[in-house]
This record gives sequence, C-alpha cells and structure tokens, in this order.
Amino acid sequence: MNRAYKWSMAFTAVILLCVLSYIFIDIRAALWFHTLNSKLVNDVFNFITDFGESQWYLIAGVLLFAAFRKSNPGRAYSGLFLSLSVAVSGVGADIIKYFAGRARPTIYFSEQLYGFNSFHYEYEWTSFPSGHAATAFSAAIVLATLYPRWRILFLFSGALIAFSRILLTQHYISDVIAGSWLGIVSSILLYNLYFKTKLDVSASRKI
Repeated sequence: MNRAYKWSMAFTAVILLCVLSYIFIDIRAALWFHTLNSKLVNDVFNFITDFGESQWYLIAGVLLFAAFRKSNPGRAYSGLFLSLSVAVSGVGADIIKYFAGRARPTIYFSEQLYGFNSFHYEYEWTSFPSGHAATAFSAAIVLATLYPRWRILFLFSGALIAFSRILLTQHYISDVIAGSWLGIVSSILLYNLYFKTKLDVSASRKI
C-alpha cells in the first residue's frame, strides 16, 4: 500500500466522519453540552482552550529560530518548524472558514440556523473548521516529532484543547474533526517536504 493511497484513504475517512457527524451528531452534541451549567467546568476548559491560540506557538517558534539560528541550528529549525506548521494550518483554516461560512452553535441556539452560507468572515459564521483544533494538533504533531518520548502527552494535550471547543459549544464535532486533521496534515507535510532533512542535518552536525 503506497503512501498516496494511505493519504487518500485517510482523507476519505475524515470527510465521511465529518458528513456523518454533520447529519447525525453535531446538533445533538451541541445541545447536550449547552445544557451543562457548571462554572468550574467552564472555567477549566476556558483556560485549556486558550492554549489553542496560535500566537503562543508562532512567537515561541520565531524567538527560538532567531535566538539559536547561528549557535544551535537544530533548535532553531525546531522553532521554525513549530511556527510554520501553526501558521500554515491557521491560514488554511481561515481560508476554508471564509469559503464554507458555517454557522456556529451559538446561532443555532438563538436562531435555529444550521448549515453553511459561503463567503462570510464574521465570527458567528466561521465555525468550519476549528482553528483552535488545527493549531492544537499542528503543535502537538511538531512536539511529538521532536520529542517522541513525550508524544502521548502532546497528542493528549492537543485532543483536550480540541475537545474544549466542543464542550464550550464554540464548534460542532465535525468542525473539530476537520480542524484536527488540517493541523496533523500541515505538520506532517512540512516535516516530510522540508524539515526532516534540516533537522537530520542539524543533528548530525552536533555529533
């Protein structure tokens, strides 16, 4: 089974999951989480969801690259890998959001509007895909690649951040599935197309 076939099968599976979630699960799950009324839970997950903000990873990655560009190429390229992965997944998510124009759960709660209305950039109409999930998983894949010993922790953290968007009813489940997939693909493609060689070369120089 070649790599292109595996990617196409994975992409098809993600699309199918999103479609099934859109038809059968999204509204039910959003309404159920909307009924939860725990200040403690909301406060905890509002804190967790902040780690899905892209600026933390963009700034940290750029600073690492600038600080270690000459003295430690491996660390510098690690920082660049992090910031570019998050940037690519974020830009990709924003472009898809605009063309998709999906109403967020909050609009369904207030006006019973559900679905897509293309070419919107207003926050209420930019639900698909989840940008926080894209950021969380692009960063998680980068960190899991750089520090494989801790990959379970990084992937769990990414999943928790992505889940926070569902629990806080900022996104539907299908939005989070699509955003997570976008983040994973962005980091894996960047690694294989560019950073794998750079990081291998940097590591060999240290030896």
